Amino acid sequence: MGQSSYLHQSHNVSNLVYHFVCPAKYRRIVVSEGVDECIRQTCAGIELRYEWIEFLEIGTDKDHIHFLIQSTPEHSPGEIIRVVKSITAKRVFAEHPEVKKQLWGGEFWSDGYFVSSVGKNTNEEVIQNYVKQQGTQDSYQQLYIKI
Repeated sequence: MGQSSYLHQSHNVSNLVYHFVCPAKYRRIVVSEGVDECIRQTCAGIELRYEWIEFLEIGTDKDHIHFLIQSTPEHSPGEIIRVVKSITAKRVFAEHPEVKKQLWGGEFWSDGYFVSSVGKNTNEEVIQNYVKQQGTQDSYQQLYIKI
């Protein structure tokens, strides 16, 4: 994980960074240290499998997770987050069956999500620090003080 860079492809150069926020189903408090680690390891595997997804930062709170992801213009934010949510949910349920019992509907993630693009050299560092500080009391206030 780190800073974004310009991605050079045969017919384009891009710097597309997205800030996603994905709540757990029913906003249940299910993101323990074990689930956090499981999601981070799964995301590392996603990066290897999908070369067009790079996680710049992952931040967890008890009932939602922030992802700062860089991708390419061929892939929409919706496609990116569908891949991330699908694979991470399967892995969490496989490694943490107690979470599946808490969510009794068979889904880890809420259907919706938040997404925002992050500009290079403007808000990216602020957003990255905000994502990194998830779970701390002042993280929300810090974001809006710095912007």
